[in-house]
Amino acid sequence: MTRSFDYIRDPQAIYAESFRRIRAAADLSALPEALHPMALRLIHAVGRPEIAADLRWSDGAPAAGRAALDAGAPVLCDAKMVAAGVMRARLPGENDLICLIDAPGVAGRAARLGTTRSAAQVALWEPWLAGAVVAIGNAPTALFALLEAVAAGAPKPALILGFPVGFVGAAESKAALVEAAADLGLAHITLTGREGGSALAAAAVNALAAGNPEETRA
Repeated sequence: MTRSFDYIRDPQAIYAESFRRIRAAADLSALPEALHPMALRLIHAVGRPEIAADLRWSDGAPAAGRAALDAGAPVLCDAKMVAAGVMRARLPGENDLICLIDAPGVAGRAARLGTTRSAAQVALWEPWLAGAVVAIGNAPTALFALLEAVAAGAPKPALILGFPVGFVGAAESKAALVEAAADLGLAHITLTGREGGSALAAAAVNALAAGNPEETRA
C-alpha cells in the first residue's frame, strides 16, 4: 500500500512560508524594529509567537552584539548544543565558538564548588570575556555565575543572550540578569520565565549574524 501526502517539499518555499506565517501571527509592536529579526528567529525556533511578549532587552543590544561579531569577538556558549546550533558560515568575523564545559579541571572544579559544570566553566571564560557575545541556553547556574563574576570585577561582555531553561533557577536567573544589567551596565537580551533552551540561544546568535530571516535564507 502506498500513501502520498499533500505538503510543501521545497526548502526555500518552506522557509519563506514559515516566516510569512510567523509575521502574520506574531505581535511585534512592543519591540524596537532592531529586535524584530531576532524575535522572528526565536519564534521560529520554538513555534510559539506568544514568546515575543516575554522578551526583555537593553537599549541598543542587537547593534552591540552585531558590532562585536563584526569585530571578530568570540561567542561563549554554556552548552555544546548552543554552539552546535550556530550557523558558523554566517558569522561575519570568523568568530570562535567557545564552550569549555569539557575542559580539563572543570568537572573537578564543579565538584569542589558544589555547582554545575556549566557554571564552573565561567571562570575559564575570563581571557575571552571582554567584548564577547555570551549565549546561555541551558544552565541558569551559568548565568548566575557570569553575573557574579562581572560584579566581582571580571571583564564585561558586549552582549549577554540569556535563555536558560527549566523549572529551577531559570526564571530567577533571567530576572537577576535584567536587574543586574542596570547596575553593571550589561547589554542583554533575554526571555523571562521558564522557557528557553539551546535552540533559542543559538537562534539569537544566528539573528545577530544573519540579520532579517525574511530577506536572508538561513
